[in-house]
Amino acid sequence: MEEEQVIRTDLCSSGKEKPQADQLEFGRIFTDHMFLMDFTDDKGWHDPRIVPYEPLSIDPSAMVFHYGQSVFEGMKAYRTPDEDAQLFRPQRNFKRMNHSNSRLCIPPIDEAFALKALKQLIGLEKDWIPEAEGTSLYIRPFIISTEPYLGVSPSSHYKFIIILSPVGAYYKEGINPVKIAVEHEYVRTVKGGTGEAKTGGNYAASLKAQELAEDGIAQVLWLDGVDRKYIEEVGSMNVFFKIDGKVVTPALNGSILEGVTRNSVIQLLKYWNVPVEERRLSLEEVVTAHKDGKLEEAFGAGTAAVISPISQLVRGDKHLEINQGKTGTIAKRLYDTLTGIQYGKIQDPFDWIEKVEDVQQETLKASS
Repeated sequence: MEEEQVIRTDLCSSGKEKPQADQLEFGRIFTDHMFLMDFTDDKGWHDPRIVPYEPLSIDPSAMVFHYGQSVFEGMKAYRTPDEDAQLFRPQRNFKRMNHSNSRLCIPPIDEAFALKALKQLIGLEKDWIPEAEGTSLYIRPFIISTEPYLGVSPSSHYKFIIILSPVGAYYKEGINPVKIAVEHEYVRTVKGGTGEAKTGGNYAASLKAQELAEDGIAQVLWLDGVDRKYIEEVGSMNVFFKIDGKVVTPALNGSILEGVTRNSVIQLLKYWNVPVEERRLSLEEVVTAHKDGKLEEAFGAGTAAVISPISQLVRGDKHLEINQGKTGTIAKRLYDTLTGIQYGKIQDPFDWIEKVEDVQQETLKASS
């Protein structure tokens, strides 16, 4: 966009009843409004608007249904003790969305304008941010290809949409270590594929392994798609191992998604002078470290859970228990610090927080 456009607003006539904290499930309930913007080759991105949340009307031949040209992001808005609303590093999410756009041949969005639109939407829907401990407002920006055409080529029409969903605490009884199964048959993606982009096809391809995992297994540990021996991700999260005093995470290699939480964890560890390495890490190195008593902790890192400690690695009939199945000190410190910053309970030394101003509905009606 060469010049910033005005965000048109169309408010719903009556709001939905807001759920109680104990009724919240992830991604089941949505707020009263959503943001939309359209793209066509002749106009570029245009007609930004906030409208009532409702079903989309899309042609059955829209290319997203047939060739999967889509990207999405995930982040949260948090309510502080002072009743303010704030975001955690949203600029990085929109920057990553443009990285995904490039890989999927989707035209880039204006990141600053997208953040402005998000703030306006959240400012309008602030009352939807739940107040109970550990709850938040999940944010799902996404782009889909909408051109009605069955030819295999990049679409010329797109929709950029942001929807909001109040969500409960990921850990209802405190941070909880989980069992992880090492996946040997299926792969998530390979270098040169779409692994470093946040696109729906990556997640569809991961479902089979999770479906086949035995009871009690929370997620699967993905190995690389070529040698089948180097660790990449755990479920839909980045993964970290503390080995002999050093925290090690797989280096970004073209098939691993660059997580915002991953980046934040690395920055915090360096800030605390905890040794941290980004490098290629084999499963056998982890198994050997466990055998030698040097595998001290393991945990996943992502938006939904923030930090998810790993209690066991299940490899066939072998169960590698980590830290006696308990949450490690580094994982707990990271979780407490990240959530403390996100909810405005502790100081933010990195300037990660983005405040959201209240939006009065009367002001929006005047600008509609």
